[in-house]
Amino acid sequence: MNGIIGKKIGMTSVFDEAGRNVPCTIVEAGPCVVTQVKDEDSDGYSSLQLGFGDAKVKNTTNALMGHFDKAKTGPKRKLVEFKDFDAIAKELGDLIRVEEIFEEGDAVNAVGTSKGKGFQGVVKRHGFKGVGQATHGQHNRERAPGSIGAASYPARVFKGMRMAGRMGTDRVKVQNLKVVKVFPEKNLILIKGAIPGHNGSFVVIERR
Repeated sequence: MNGIIGKKIGMTSVFDEAGRNVPCTIVEAGPCVVTQVKDEDSDGYSSLQLGFGDAKVKNTTNALMGHFDKAKTGPKRKLVEFKDFDAIAKELGDLIRVEEIFEEGDAVNAVGTSKGKGFQGVVKRHGFKGVGQATHGQHNRERAPGSIGAASYPARVFKGMRMAGRMGTDRVKVQNLKVVKVFPEKNLILIKGAIPGHNGSFVVIERR
């Protein structure tokens, strides 16, 4: 599967041929460096490991520095492996650019880490409506979760019960998005719709 690592820049909108306003996400896609090449003989499968985003040497382990030295490149912040990559460049240290993989009209998947919301209640986290009325002796119960289990049997709360807790910072894949435009001179790609993650976060764009 072909793909590239990028950084979410933000959102904008463009007008299509019919004059409709289309919301789009701007992604700085690449250029990515080939940091490792795997094949059937040595690893049992074929894939390319790509690196994106410069990292500081002092924040990189010696093992990773040796890994990057083999590719004759500096340390990278994000490493992602793509199986059965069929791009032109397949050698260590080669650059993968966005125009080599994507073109206008392509269908893609976007993978990112969703925004962290912290500890949230059941109304925001799961869409509960709360107890409802504040009359008949109820006090501050509008956003309460209600009953979570029986007493004597099963005498416990089942795993997976929808309750309050940490929300966000999950790996999210949005499928079947459309490439609106590619700007090769600026390493930018315009994708229709929203992509998970905050501005400046790493995202992976996969070709379907």
